[in-house]
Amino acid sequence: CVGANGGIGAALAQALAERPAVEQVTATWCHHQPAWQHDKVRWVRLDPCDDDAVAQLAADSGRLDRLINAVGFLHGGGRGPERSIRQVDAGFVADNVAINTVPTLLLAKHFATALKGDRPTVFAALSARVGSIGDNRLGGWYSYRLSKAALNMALKTLAIEWQRSVPGACVAALHPGTTDTALSRPFQRGVPPGKLFTAHYSAQRLLEVMDRLRPADTGRFWSWDGSELPW
Repeated sequence: CVGANGGIGAALAQALAERPAVEQVTATWCHHQPAWQHDKVRWVRLDPCDDDAVAQLAADSGRLDRLINAVGFLHGGGRGPERSIRQVDAGFVADNVAINTVPTLLLAKHFATALKGDRPTVFAALSARVGSIGDNRLGGWYSYRLSKAALNMALKTLAIEWQRSVPGACVAALHPGTTDTALSRPFQRGVPPGKLFTAHYSAQRLLEVMDRLRPADTGRFWSWDGSELPW
Protein backbone atom coordinates (compact mmCIF):
# COMPACT_ATOMS: atom_id res chain seq x y z
CA CYS A 1 0.00 0.00 0.00
CA VAL A 2 1.68 3.19 -1.20
CA GLY A 3 0.78 6.30 0.77
CA ALA A 4 -0.12 4.28 3.86
CA ASN A 5 0.52 7.17 6.24
CA GLY A 6 -2.52 9.09 4.99
CA GLY A 7 -6.03 8.63 6.31
CA ILE A 8 -7.43 6.09 3.85
CA GLY A 9 -4.02 4.57 3.11
CA ALA A 10 -3.40 3.82 6.77
CA ALA A 11 -6.87 2.33 7.17
CA LEU A 12 -6.30 0.12 4.11
CA ALA A 13 -2.95 -1.13 5.41
CA GLN A 14 -4.38 -1.82 8.86
CA ALA A 15 -7.42 -3.65 7.48
CA LEU A 16 -5.25 -5.81 5.24
CA ALA A 17 -2.89 -6.65 8.10
CA GLU A 18 -5.85 -7.86 10.17
CA ARG A 19 -6.86 -10.39 7.53
CA PRO A 20 -5.69 -13.91 8.53
CA ALA A 21 -4.92 -14.84 4.92
CA VAL A 22 -2.56 -11.89 4.43
CA GLU A 23 1.07 -12.78 5.08
CA GLN A 24 2.65 -9.31 4.83
CA VAL A 25 1.74 -5.74 3.96
CA THR A 26 4.41 -3.44 2.56
CA ALA A 27 3.37 0.09 3.46
CA THR A 28 5.10 3.30 2.42
CA TRP A 29 5.42 6.76 3.92
CA CYS A 30 7.11 9.88 2.61
CA HIS A 31 7.22 12.95 4.86
CA HIS A 32 6.06 11.80 8.31
CA GLN A 33 7.01 8.59 10.06
CA PRO A 34 4.03 6.35 10.83
CA ALA A 35 2.59 6.49 14.33
CA TRP A 36 1.47 2.86 14.33
CA GLN A 37 3.07 -0.55 13.82
CA HIS A 38 1.85 -4.09 13.14
CA ASP A 39 3.66 -7.41 13.06
CA LYS A 40 2.62 -7.97 9.45
CA VAL A 41 3.42 -4.46 8.21
CA ARG A 42 6.80 -3.64 6.66
CA TRP A 43 7.28 0.12 6.55
CA VAL A 44 9.38 1.65 3.77
CA ARG A 45 10.14 5.31 3.21
CA LEU A 46 9.34 6.22 -0.39
CA ASP A 47 9.05 9.34 -2.51
CA PRO A 48 6.42 7.99 -4.92
CA CYS A 49 7.36 10.57 -7.56
CA ASP A 50 11.01 9.41 -7.62
CA ASP A 51 11.56 6.97 -10.48
CA ASP A 52 14.72 5.46 -9.00
CA ALA A 53 13.15 5.05 -5.55
CA VAL A 54 10.11 3.25 -6.96
CA ALA A 55 12.39 1.02 -9.04
CA GLN A 56 14.38 0.12 -5.91
CA LEU A 57 11.23 -0.73 -3.97
CA ALA A 58 10.14 -3.00 -6.82
CA ALA A 59 13.55 -4.69 -6.83
CA ASP A 60 13.27 -5.31 -3.08
CA SER A 61 9.73 -6.71 -3.31
CA GLY A 62 8.57 -10.17 -4.27
CA ARG A 63 5.38 -11.21 -5.97
CA LEU A 64 2.29 -9.20 -5.01
CA ASP A 65 -1.40 -10.02 -4.95
CA ARG A 66 -2.43 -6.37 -4.75
CA LEU A 67 -0.78 -3.03 -5.28
CA ILE A 68 -2.78 -0.05 -4.01
CA ASN A 69 -1.77 3.57 -4.53
CA ALA A 70 -3.42 5.79 -1.93
CA VAL A 71 -1.28 8.88 -2.58
CA GLY A 72 -3.30 12.02 -3.21
CA PHE A 73 -3.14 15.82 -3.14
CA LEU A 74 -5.97 18.35 -2.87
CA HIS A 75 -4.67 21.33 -0.92
CA GLY A 76 -1.52 22.55 0.78
CA GLY A 77 0.74 25.53 1.30
CA GLY A 78 -2.25 27.81 1.65
CA ARG A 79 -3.61 26.76 -1.74
CA GLY A 80 -6.78 24.80 -2.38
CA PRO A 81 -9.41 23.87 -4.97
CA GLU A 82 -10.42 26.68 -7.30
CA ARG A 83 -13.97 27.97 -7.42
CA SER A 84 -13.33 29.95 -10.61
CA ILE A 85 -10.97 29.89 -13.58
CA ARG A 86 -9.63 33.22 -12.26
CA GLN A 87 -8.06 31.36 -9.33
CA VAL A 88 -6.06 28.92 -11.45
CA ASP A 89 -2.33 28.97 -10.65
CA ALA A 90 0.13 27.16 -12.92
CA GLY A 91 2.25 25.85 -10.05
CA PHE A 92 -0.76 24.48 -8.20
CA VAL A 93 -1.99 22.75 -11.36
CA ALA A 94 1.43 21.16 -11.83
CA ASP A 95 1.52 19.97 -8.20
CA ASN A 96 -1.89 18.33 -8.53
CA VAL A 97 -0.98 16.57 -11.76
CA ALA A 98 2.40 15.40 -10.47
CA ILE A 99 1.21 14.00 -7.15
CA ASN A 100 -2.09 12.59 -8.35
CA THR A 101 -0.78 10.90 -11.52
CA VAL A 102 2.98 10.27 -11.53
CA PRO A 103 3.11 7.72 -8.66
CA THR A 104 0.62 5.43 -10.40
CA LEU A 105 2.58 5.57 -13.65
CA LEU A 106 5.87 4.77 -11.91
CA LEU A 107 4.36 1.95 -9.87
CA ALA A 108 2.92 0.38 -13.02
CA LYS A 109 6.24 0.82 -14.81
CA HIS A 110 8.28 -0.99 -12.18
CA PHE A 111 5.85 -3.48 -10.59
CA ALA A 112 4.41 -5.21 -13.65
CA THR A 113 6.53 -8.31 -13.08
CA ALA A 114 5.52 -8.49 -9.41
CA LEU A 115 1.86 -8.70 -10.45
CA LYS A 116 2.33 -11.54 -12.92
CA GLY A 117 1.56 -15.10 -11.91
CA ASP A 118 -1.01 -17.87 -11.80
CA ARG A 119 -3.43 -16.08 -9.47
CA PRO A 120 -5.49 -12.97 -10.33
CA THR A 121 -3.95 -9.71 -9.08
CA VAL A 122 -5.21 -6.15 -8.61
CA PHE A 123 -3.51 -2.85 -9.39
CA ALA A 124 -5.65 -0.06 -7.94
CA ALA A 125 -5.35 3.67 -7.38
CA LEU A 126 -7.57 5.97 -5.36
CA SER A 127 -9.26 8.33 -7.77
CA ALA A 128 -12.26 10.56 -7.06
CA ARG A 129 -15.73 10.98 -8.46
CA VAL A 130 -14.90 14.60 -9.30
CA GLY A 131 -12.42 13.21 -11.83
CA SER A 132 -15.28 11.80 -13.89
CA ILE A 133 -15.91 13.93 -16.98
CA GLY A 134 -19.31 12.33 -17.53
CA ASP A 135 -20.39 13.03 -13.94
CA ASN A 136 -19.20 16.67 -13.78
CA ARG A 137 -22.29 18.79 -13.17
CA LEU A 138 -20.96 21.35 -10.67
CA GLY A 139 -17.74 22.64 -12.22
CA GLY A 140 -14.95 24.21 -10.18
CA TRP A 141 -11.97 22.44 -8.61
CA TYR A 142 -10.04 22.67 -11.89
CA SER A 143 -6.67 21.33 -10.74
CA TYR A 144 -8.01 18.41 -8.73
CA ARG A 145 -10.61 17.41 -11.32
CA LEU A 146 -8.19 17.46 -14.23
CA SER A 147 -5.48 15.59 -12.28
CA LYS A 148 -7.89 12.81 -11.33
CA ALA A 149 -9.23 12.68 -14.89
CA ALA A 150 -5.62 12.26 -16.04
CA LEU A 151 -5.15 9.49 -13.50
CA ASN A 152 -8.25 7.75 -14.80
CA MET A 153 -6.92 7.96 -18.36
CA ALA A 154 -3.59 6.52 -17.23
CA LEU A 155 -5.34 3.58 -15.58
CA LYS A 156 -7.57 2.92 -18.59
CA THR A 157 -4.57 3.02 -20.93
CA LEU A 158 -2.58 0.74 -18.63
CA ALA A 159 -5.45 -1.74 -18.50
CA ILE A 160 -5.40 -2.04 -22.30
CA GLU A 161 -1.64 -2.65 -22.38
CA TRP A 162 -1.68 -5.12 -19.48
CA GLN A 163 -4.43 -7.21 -21.08
CA ARG A 164 -1.60 -8.32 -23.36
CA SER A 165 1.45 -8.23 -21.08
CA VAL A 166 -0.02 -8.82 -17.58
CA PRO A 167 -3.29 -10.62 -18.41
CA GLY A 168 -3.93 -11.81 -14.87
CA ALA A 169 -4.12 -8.28 -13.46
CA CYS A 170 -7.19 -6.14 -12.96
CA VAL A 171 -6.46 -2.40 -13.19
CA ALA A 172 -9.00 -0.32 -11.26
CA ALA A 173 -9.75 3.29 -10.39
CA LEU A 174 -11.46 3.53 -7.00
CA HIS A 175 -13.66 6.29 -5.55
CA PRO A 176 -13.64 6.05 -1.73
CA GLY A 177 -16.49 8.48 -1.08
CA THR A 178 -16.09 11.59 1.05
CA THR A 179 -13.95 10.41 3.94
CA ASP A 180 -13.13 12.19 7.17
CA THR A 181 -9.41 12.75 6.63
CA ALA A 182 -7.05 15.72 6.59
CA LEU A 183 -7.45 15.87 2.80
CA SER A 184 -11.21 16.49 2.92
CA ARG A 185 -11.57 18.21 6.28
CA PRO A 186 -11.76 21.82 5.00
CA PHE A 187 -14.53 20.87 2.56
CA GLN A 188 -16.94 18.82 4.64
CA ARG A 189 -19.54 21.47 5.44
CA GLY A 190 -21.88 20.62 2.57
CA VAL A 191 -21.63 16.84 2.83
CA PRO A 192 -25.12 15.32 3.29
CA PRO A 193 -25.85 13.42 6.52
CA GLY A 194 -24.58 9.85 6.37
CA LYS A 195 -22.26 10.57 3.44
CA LEU A 196 -19.14 11.46 5.43
CA PHE A 197 -17.36 8.17 6.05
CA THR A 198 -14.71 7.19 8.55
CA ALA A 199 -11.42 6.07 7.02
CA HIS A 200 -12.05 2.59 8.45
CA TYR A 201 -15.44 2.37 6.72
CA SER A 202 -14.08 3.56 3.37
CA ALA A 203 -11.18 1.12 3.56
CA GLN A 204 -13.45 -1.82 4.33
CA ARG A 205 -15.78 -0.99 1.45
CA LEU A 206 -12.89 -0.53 -1.00
CA LEU A 207 -11.36 -3.85 0.01
CA GLU A 208 -14.71 -5.53 -0.56
CA VAL A 209 -14.81 -4.03 -4.05
CA MET A 210 -11.27 -5.26 -4.76
CA ASP A 211 -12.13 -8.72 -3.44
CA ARG A 212 -14.68 -9.07 -6.25
CA LEU A 213 -12.46 -7.82 -9.07
CA ARG A 214 -11.21 -10.26 -11.69
CA PRO A 215 -9.09 -9.73 -14.81
CA ALA A 216 -12.26 -9.38 -16.91
CA ASP A 217 -13.15 -6.26 -14.85
CA THR A 218 -9.98 -4.41 -15.78
CA GLY A 219 -10.01 -0.81 -16.95
CA ARG A 220 -13.09 0.35 -15.05
CA PHE A 221 -13.92 3.01 -12.46
CA TRP A 222 -15.54 1.74 -9.25
CA SER A 223 -17.24 3.51 -6.37
CA TRP A 224 -16.96 2.40 -2.74
CA ASP A 225 -20.39 0.76 -2.95
CA GLY A 226 -19.44 -1.45 -5.90
CA SER A 227 -21.27 0.61 -8.51
CA GLU A 228 -19.46 1.58 -11.71
CA LEU A 229 -18.79 5.25 -12.42
CA PRO A 230 -18.60 6.90 -15.85
CA TRP A 231 -15.22 8.07 -17.08
